[in-house]
Amino acid sequence: MRSRLGVTPRLARWLYTLTIYLLSPLIWWRVWREWAPTHPRRERLGLIRVGGGRPRLWLHAASVGEVVTATPLIRALLDDHPDHDLVITTMTATGAERVRQTFGERVSHHFLPLDFPGSARRFITRLKPRLAIIAETELWPNLLATCQRRNVPVVVANGRLSAGAFRLYRRFGALSRGMLETVAWIGAKSTVDSERFLALGALPSRVAVTGALKFDLDVDEATREASRRLRASWGERPVWIAGSTHPGEDEQVLAAHTVLKRHLPAALLILVPRHPQRFEEVNAYCCEVGEQVQRLSIEPTLTAATTLLLGDTMGDLMTLYGCADVAFVGGSLVPIGGHNLLEPAALGVAVVSGPYLDNLREIADTLAQSDARIEVEDGQALGEALVALLSDDERRHRLGEAGQAVVAANRGALARTRRAITAQLAASTEH
Repeated sequence: MRSRLGVTPRLARWLYTLTIYLLSPLIWWRVWREWAPTHPRRERLGLIRVGGGRPRLWLHAASVGEVVTATPLIRALLDDHPDHDLVITTMTATGAERVRQTFGERVSHHFLPLDFPGSARRFITRLKPRLAIIAETELWPNLLATCQRRNVPVVVANGRLSAGAFRLYRRFGALSRGMLETVAWIGAKSTVDSERFLALGALPSRVAVTGALKFDLDVDEATREASRRLRASWGERPVWIAGSTHPGEDEQVLAAHTVLKRHLPAALLILVPRHPQRFEEVNAYCCEVGEQVQRLSIEPTLTAATTLLLGDTMGDLMTLYGCADVAFVGGSLVPIGGHNLLEPAALGVAVVSGPYLDNLREIADTLAQSDARIEVEDGQALGEALVALLSDDERRHRLGEAGQAVVAANRGALARTRRAITAQLAASTEH
């Protein structure tokens, strides 16, 4: 089928490939920094080493956020298919580190190859997966085309398309349609996401609304106990956390902390920047504005004079959320689109966010409608909300309990996705 401009999906992919070849120096420079000592950079060209003779399942989770969201699904795949090896790919080094910390030797990890035809071909030829699972929506035309040629079914789990992503995919209509027509099954996280996939060319018989995998977040007892021990070591003081913050947001968070300390001088802020490459920069800024900073990577034990704990380690965000009375979730006071609101909610911690929540609008609205989230416009409003919540135990506990109830009531996406994956595996075996 041709687009209105007469471009077929095949021609669109040819033009896309030509473009990425022309841009290859820039693309290679961009991914050069996303490197881990245990993974040679040649993996970006599909030159991976795989061992063993067992069948393989392949799951791709682009970065830390996708790995966190996909963690319940990864655990389910390990339980459901013990006769398969599970291979996880990420695009970023931080995502790779999160996979290593969470799963260790239970899974294999590689970096996703760049989407050149030869790289995609080498990767699929060497990996030989029985099924490819894409967490959320990072779709690469040549990789999907290679999967189709090699008869590898592709499943999209927790599929989401923000308004911005939808507009971008729609601009390249023939290319998007060509990709989506090759996908065996899409588990959309909401009705809106489902409608957007269909509008881009996904086949109606292959799209289902599963709900969001993030609701199936499982907080283990070890994490809860680590939170209790850490919080107890700090004594009796109000504690709030700003998790997954971005440039332009840290300043507003510190302004809010200044407002809070005027009312509650003993208040402690746990500040966790989203990206580890910003740890040093954020630490310097916090010291510059007069905060008494302790770094988690150096010593989690605080003194009474400590006003700010910098969460400069990887994999500890859930533990730190569990230490807090109130959680502000970052990426929402600046136009990033928001991060996982359900992590603190699942722990019964009162949730506050900014207004920029395009990446998880339905989840944000569900929490707000259940009086389980407070929205603020800027750092001053955040400070005022913190004063109100930390001065009112009953209201704060009510907000936290409402968040836990929302998480419990909306579970189920994991079970639906597991059933679809098992069905796709069975169908691929029959063929």
